[in-house]
Amino acid sequence: MKIFTVGFTRKSAEKFFGLLKENGVKTLIDVRLNNASQLAAFAKGEDLAYFLGEIAGIGYRHDTLLAPTVDLLKRYRAGETPWEAYEEEFGKLMEERGAAGHIRAEYADCAAPVCLLCSEETPEHCHRRLVAEIFANVFPGSEIVHLV
Repeated sequence: MKIFTVGFTRKSAEKFFGLLKENGVKTLIDVRLNNASQLAAFAKGEDLAYFLGEIAGIGYRHDTLLAPTVDLLKRYRAGETPWEAYEEEFGKLMEERGAAGHIRAEYADCAAPVCLLCSEETPEHCHRRLVAEIFANVFPGSEIVHLV
């Protein structure tokens, strides 16, 4: 399975949808906690699902089980939790939620390749990279590609 990740920040709609189409993405999995923010522009929940289908024939799923908690995200953004601690806490959260089993059950039959969406421009300090790593462990032989 090819697992892509993408952030919508600092991307035009043309660039964003172009990247997805060029890479043959079939299913976009939105791993944001909140997909309805006004700041999300073209990447706002219901609008995004419509645009993905109409522009690129891509399916859309919003999966908050794969998102951080409000508290964890707030502490990280406020600078109270450094990235290394965030990674560790997020990993524990994913274990507690049974993320690997959830991914196996929910995504084994979905149209691949998939792309994990979050807002961060790059994957280095974004939980979508961590979720992609869980996907890769669940589906051995997977390749992770970050679209920037």
